[in-house]
Amino acid sequence: MPPSMATLALALFIAVFTKVGAVRAEAVSLLTEDSVFAPQRSLFHSPQGAIGQQTGSSLFAGRSAGGLFAPLAIRPLSAPTLGSALTGTQIERLRQLIGHAESRRDGYDAVQHGARVKPPGRPTQMTIGEIIAWIDATPGQPHAIGKFQFIPPTLLRLVARTGMPPTTKFSPQVQDRLADELLLEAGLREASSGNMGRHHFMRKLAMIWAGLPTADGKSYYDGYAGNKASMTWAQYDTEMKRIFPG
Repeated sequence: MPPSMATLALALFIAVFTKVGAVRAEAVSLLTEDSVFAPQRSLFHSPQGAIGQQTGSSLFAGRSAGGLFAPLAIRPLSAPTLGSALTGTQIERLRQLIGHAESRRDGYDAVQHGARVKPPGRPTQMTIGEIIAWIDATPGQPHAIGKFQFIPPTLLRLVARTGMPPTTKFSPQVQDRLADELLLEAGLREASSGNMGRHHFMRKLAMIWAGLPTADGKSYYDGYAGNKASMTWAQYDTEMKRIFPG
């Protein structure tokens, strides 16, 4: 090959190599500490102390159970109270009872009161991607959000399982669908069919939602990061008898 052609070939190789290197560097930059996907603070791994940062009722994840309930009609309660206010199907009344324990004032737009930096909008008007970005941008504070007070590890686990894209709006219907996954994990099918006792199911729910009491009247997470039950065992048991009368 003439010298001039060899020189041209070498220059072309260097140019292509430099371009590929630049593209790789740009891709790697998505994983730096300032990125939403940073390994140091990645929301797809439970951060050290993430649960301990919660200072109110919050969700604690169990293991997968599979299956989904189709979204049902929403019956929001503007000022939830127990008893006659719980209406609709069995699963709707169960969701309302849990909402009463976790977020009775703000419902689907609830944000953990200890969050110093609130989301930039109402949770129901934000996408899941925007909520994740808010969580990532505000480390060191509680992030329990929505009617069922999803904490980051639980939210991300459920979103991944249901295959929801980041553009999905965090609507009441979406929150209900995610909560249904947790109800399935707790044994909703077994409780509905009579294969799990009511008190056993109640305890399993209390192991997910800290606002619900155990038989001794205290939250399963009582005293842990400020958690406490927000209703009595008698109230809880009375309402569960109405929902599961068998």
